[in-house]
Amino acid sequence: MRFVTAASIALLFAGGFAAGGHWQTPVGAQGFTVTIDCGVASAARVRTTLYFGLSRTKGAVSELEWQLFLRDEVTRRFPDGLTVWQAEGQWQTPTGSIDREQSKVLLLVHPDTAAARDSVQAVIQAYRKTFDQQSVLWESSRVCVSA
Repeated sequence: MRFVTAASIALLFAGGFAAGGHWQTPVGAQGFTVTIDCGVASAARVRTTLYFGLSRTKGAVSELEWQLFLRDEVTRRFPDGLTVWQAEGQWQTPTGSIDREQSKVLLLVHPDTAAARDSVQAVIQAYRKTFDQQSVLWESSRVCVSA
């Protein structure tokens, strides 16, 4: 988990410098501030990436189950759009072995609002409950977007 936090902060800085501007937001427990300016041609948003493991004790989450979850839980909360791709993840278990798992990665770009954060949390909780999962990896960073 420390790697993800460090990577997210690195992405935040990289995105800020690439945007060439400033945007003020507290980052992490340190409470320091990063400033990014998206300029007049783009808007400040949050890019949230969620990683959903597809393994479970009673068999893998099927493509149909995933599509229904995407429709019923994700699309209704984020109707403006999203991107999904298939992935293969791995992690080290508490016993030291490496486990591998097929996954779905969901990318959302949304406003930085309490409602959007609540919607992300609701999607995570729904997935954990529906598919008997211990966790869903969540990372977010600030981005500038232009349509």
